[in-house]
Amino acid sequence: MARGKKPIARPKRKAKPSYSIAELTHIDRRGEARMVDVSAKSATERLAVAEGKVVMRKETLDLVLAGNALKGDVLGAARLAGIMAAKRTHSLIPLCHPLPITKVEIDINPEHSLPGFLVQATVKVTGQTGVEMEALTAVSIACLTIYDMVKAVERGMRIEGIRLLRKTGGKSGDYIAEN
Repeated sequence: MARGKKPIARPKRKAKPSYSIAELTHIDRRGEARMVDVSAKSATERLAVAEGKVVMRKETLDLVLAGNALKGDVLGAARLAGIMAAKRTHSLIPLCHPLPITKVEIDINPEHSLPGFLVQATVKVTGQTGVEMEALTAVSIACLTIYDMVKAVERGMRIEGIRLLRKTGGKSGDYIAEN
């Protein structure tokens, strides 16, 4: 190779996926992203519950529970952030549909055994597609808000275990996570 010239980049061969493209609803036959057409689906009541944890030192948990965080009401801010996030999921995740959400509930409970907080989001809609992403987004943002509100006290907090606990409604039926 001559001095100063870069080698020609050759495209890497793609590994064969372990799934069928037909199984992925957000991928078309050519493997390109697409928004699923839900117009033919019936509107049904759908519900999703997700959870996540914010793990922190006992002293940080005690500070939040005592209401002594410098930025204010940590748990109130986290609840509002989670609700707002559920309502805006379609603007954060490219292929999500905007949905007429009818309920968002954020529960934040201290878990002294962690120590930290267990955050759960329940989202409900009567629509043509589910609200799993809205529940997961609500939990994620509520957890991030807790972190943001007390990071001056503890930067080593961990956000863990964000997952879907259950969903009801829709063509695929109900789902309940294993423990």
